[in-house]
Amino acid sequence: MRRSRAALGSAIFLAVAPGLVAGLVPWWLTGWQPGDPPYPAWPRAVGVILLVAGIPVLISAFIRFVVEGLGTPAPIAPPEHLVVGGLYRYVRNPMYLAVVAVIVGQALVLSRPVLFAYAAAVAVLMVAFVYGYEQPTLARTFGAEYEAYRRAVPGWRPRLRPWHPDRGETPDPVDRR
Repeated sequence: MRRSRAALGSAIFLAVAPGLVAGLVPWWLTGWQPGDPPYPAWPRAVGVILLVAGIPVLISAFIRFVVEGLGTPAPIAPPEHLVVGGLYRYVRNPMYLAVVAVIVGQALVLSRPVLFAYAAAVAVLMVAFVYGYEQPTLARTFGAEYEAYRRAVPGWRPRLRPWHPDRGETPDPVDRR
């Protein structure tokens, strides 16, 4: 039953938060109409890659909260367990990175500079949220477990190799940040 509620809550939050930030607002800003003059083909190709990569990363992060955390990414229904599997073994914030990637992907595909500015604003707000609310809350909730994870897995730039908490790994010197 808990997993069903977590799945429903995560699906609703996925539609509301990332759906609004990476879907509805870019549509409001652009109508998803290409800008003039269009970029050459290669930036559009990069944009498609960001979109194609960002969406499954976002969905897999939400699934991870249900399966591993028995909760949602929403602050009003947080996970019962610290989520450290899947893509979270490489970077602590794959969900936020995916949202920004989707917005930048749309900016490149549509040749719309306004979406680059919007992506930058979203990134600044997400970083402020992470440092101002999320990290302190996770530290209070999960204590030493979160601190070990935070020391081992970077927040914004993925590790080269996945972290294995069961092996008692410390941060890679290359990944230390």
